[in-house]
Amino acid sequence: MRLFVAIDLSEDVRTRIAAFRDALKARSSRGKFARQENIHLTVAFIGECDAERTDKIKDAMDSLQFGKFPMTVDRIGRFRRDGGDIWWLGISESEELQSMRRDLVKALANSGTGVDERYDPHITIGREVRTDERPHSIDGFTATVDSVDLMRSERIDGTLTYTSIHTKRAWP
Repeated sequence: MRLFVAIDLSEDVRTRIAAFRDALKARSSRGKFARQENIHLTVAFIGECDAERTDKIKDAMDSLQFGKFPMTVDRIGRFRRDGGDIWWLGISESEELQSMRRDLVKALANSGTGVDERYDPHITIGREVRTDERPHSIDGFTATVDSVDLMRSERIDGTLTYTSIHTKRAWP
């Protein structure tokens, strides 16, 4: 199964992010736009895993110790691609997020499960997007991070679906 570790956002936060996605979609000639229920912030992409490796990832996540922290969404941007750009919402610098990710990467490495150590926190809102729109400033907003999830990515009846299969909650 295909896995990644993510901050699974609240419905209220997803709704706010979906408004940016919808505005971009309205000004685009084409693109693949994130379904509202799939909107998340990836912490670590893992890829294909068997049951044994999945158990090691869960154990690594369970070893994390972090408290609730704020995360501020404060910009919109894109990664240029020949087939259409990837558009995203960016997160302001967060030592808590970086620290949690460093601890996760270390725990995964110690369990024999490596991940890409490059990291630029962002929330993807569209792929293969063609538009004359330019990245611009946005009215930022803050969300509380109180857990991290191991997510399974799969196609169900032709629809890309993300499902949490394990959760590590922050301490109060």
